[in-house]
Amino acid sequence: MKKAKMSLVSEFTSAKIDERIYGSFIEHLGRAVYGGIYEPDHPTADEDGFRADVIEKVKKLNVPIVRYPGGNFVSGYNWEDGVGPVELRPKKLELAWGVTEPNLFGTNEFVKWCKKANSAPMMAVNLGLRGPEEARNLVEYCNHRSGSYWSDLRRSHGYENPHDIKLWCLGNEMDGDWQIGHKTAYEYGRTASEAAKVMKWTDPSIETVLCGSASRDMATFGEWETTTLDLAYDKVDYLSLHIYFGNHDNDTPSFLAKNLKMDEFIHSVICICDYIKAKKRSKHNINLSFDEWNVWYHSNGDYVEKWSTAPHQLEDIYNFEDALLVALMLMTLLKHADRVKIACLAQLVNVIAPIMTENGGACWEQTIFYPFMHLSNYGRGYTLDSRVVSPKHDTKEFTDVPDIESIATMSEDKENLTIFAVNRNMEENILFDVSLLDFEDFEVLEHIEMSGFDIKAGNSAVSSPVKPFKAEKPTLDGKELSVNLKPLSWNVIRLAKKK
Repeated sequence: MKKAKMSLVSEFTSAKIDERIYGSFIEHLGRAVYGGIYEPDHPTADEDGFRADVIEKVKKLNVPIVRYPGGNFVSGYNWEDGVGPVELRPKKLELAWGVTEPNLFGTNEFVKWCKKANSAPMMAVNLGLRGPEEARNLVEYCNHRSGSYWSDLRRSHGYENPHDIKLWCLGNEMDGDWQIGHKTAYEYGRTASEAAKVMKWTDPSIETVLCGSASRDMATFGEWETTTLDLAYDKVDYLSLHIYFGNHDNDTPSFLAKNLKMDEFIHSVICICDYIKAKKRSKHNINLSFDEWNVWYHSNGDYVEKWSTAPHQLEDIYNFEDALLVALMLMTLLKHADRVKIACLAQLVNVIAPIMTENGGACWEQTIFYPFMHLSNYGRGYTLDSRVVSPKHDTKEFTDVPDIESIATMSEDKENLTIFAVNRNMEENILFDVSLLDFEDFEVLEHIEMSGFDIKAGNSAVSSPVKPFKAEKPTLDGKELSVNLKPLSWNVIRLAKKK
């Protein structure tokens, strides 16, 4: 049997994990809002029209922040259309996705939903068709207590206390020519700099996220980050990254190695941020917001009727291999937790999402729901310096791909240790030996596993066969842990200090 090994020392922490790395995303796209989180006629709907069955599942994922309202949508969105009496709100042609937006759900409803879902809003402002003034006005509406036009307007809408939104995205994917109000790097950098300035003058407690390039494959990538950071460096706190992976060629070994591209992407952007920091002789550190990431390809090319409302759009039905890659991608983010402070699985409900619903009917968990849930709930505290020695293999697209990818996290009180691992090998069991070098008197609580499924198997509203299960506990002999990792498996091994 092949073997892999890892050594862990409690004092060798890599980073403190910012809980916002387990964020997600709700855009006015498809059925993410209407029929997703908001459906007043649904049997589980509460007094605000929010689906209680969806909120229950969001709570299971333990999502600390949710980005809103876009995405491409935000670049054509007038936030004023989504506040005030619902009966007075206008229906608008939504150009980003070619649908009609009824504006029944807006900023205040979203903030209220977040509170019920134990989450916090990550608000995006429109820097496509609009600019610094409208962005500043939204900050005043949301965060100023009273005594000004926009704060008093909020109070007149029934929200006496400010929303106190701390995290703000300065537009979305502005180097993409598909973006409403697409800009050059210089145009966007100047606009974002001025927007961030007046937003922070309005509320100095907020943090802002500068748009990075829409993709590492864009011709603008690199130069875009360099130019925009040079213009806005001291006004912003984070730089955004977006990435999606697909398996159009049905090449599972290469597909399950794609997180290596994500790792390389992160390294590149960190280098750019630190170059601008050195160039400016600045003490200010720019961290990363990976605020769109996921598997996305099953629904590409779906037909949507022009100007329909809340159509079935981008509703990928995920399979088991997708779940494995989602686990690998989230572990990659954790390996960079020293600089990746925010991340958003895109998206949360119905649209390329872990949670699916039927209008008027069931709510169910996709395959990708489970690794995200495990990491979000058990991957808190600190990442450990957990380098893995593993057998490797080559694929059509990659060389030297480790069979075993793993990361370990430790709770802040050092009482709990969790080892996450994926065995990418499609055929062979691998014996994974972990040395717990200074973890005294620990015991194994459980081994959660996902394995043995057809790689193309998925879940549905009527049948959900692809789920985690309790596996046999690994052997722990003193400080030596030994676990058999099955081929194509997701593994969560939880340990705790003996009481």
